[in-house]
Amino acid sequence: MTKKAVLSLLALSALLIFACSLPTGASTEEDNPNAIFTAAAETASVQLTQVALDTLGTAQPPQPPTLAPTLPQPTSILPTAIPPTTVPSPTEDRCDKAAFVKDVTIPDGTRLTPGKAFTKTWRLKNIGTCTWTTNYALVFDSGTQMGGPVEQPLTANVAPGETIDISVNLVAPATAGTYTGNWQIRNASGVLFAKVYVQIKVGGEDFAVTSVRDMSAYYISGRGVSVTAKMTVSKAGTVKYHWIFRENGHADITTATESISFSSAGTQDIGILWTGCPHSGNFTASLYVDDPNHQEFGHADFSCP
Repeated sequence: MTKKAVLSLLALSALLIFACSLPTGASTEEDNPNAIFTAAAETASVQLTQVALDTLGTAQPPQPPTLAPTLPQPTSILPTAIPPTTVPSPTEDRCDKAAFVKDVTIPDGTRLTPGKAFTKTWRLKNIGTCTWTTNYALVFDSGTQMGGPVEQPLTANVAPGETIDISVNLVAPATAGTYTGNWQIRNASGVLFAKVYVQIKVGGEDFAVTSVRDMSAYYISGRGVSVTAKMTVSKAGTVKYHWIFRENGHADITTATESISFSSAGTQDIGILWTGCPHSGNFTASLYVDDPNHQEFGHADFSCP
């Protein structure tokens, strides 16, 4: 309801009250007609005020304007990029490292007679950063020991980048079969590295060179170096072989392949006159059986003038 309608209603109510409030009898106020109007006005004012309060409700103090709530600033929902964590790689210990060069004697699968004594030689290269000293040793690790020592010290120091021939004296087992012995180098602190092994076949009926013995070498003035030896085989067959001439610190010199036939098990003399002395110096001669053994035998020292 509007304020104007309320005021009109109040005025109409005041007239009705006034009409109903007129006295029916004589009174002392007859002589003062203004008293009637005054009383009516007071009554109308009280009722008007009450109606206004009932209509409009209890008067309230003015309220401050309502402010819109301050919203928090939106935050990014994208994940924060986390820089990758660099994990340091473990540093490899490069002190004692070895590379296998070759089997100087007794290649894998070499056939030997039961109880045969032999020398196994490996050629290794020091590819680490530490020098191998005579406090280092070749030690037996596992497999068949073949009569070898538990440990054998190195015979010389080996600086990084140098090579060494490491040998061990062994004996073929008495029973036929295939045997493998595993060996390693142990450094001065007791740490093992450089795994090598020897593998032989003992017995059997296969044709094989069982020994090369009594090897000798000497220089004949004006002719060259004469090298001789005795070769023994297990049964009839043909042996292919070549000679090796070795000078410390230099590459091996090898001859052309030769052959010799045996009609039965036994021994024959073999030899060569080598005219290839490259210069004055000390050399070693040995024999390599290409077939059937694939094995190096014996050695003999000599000098070229």
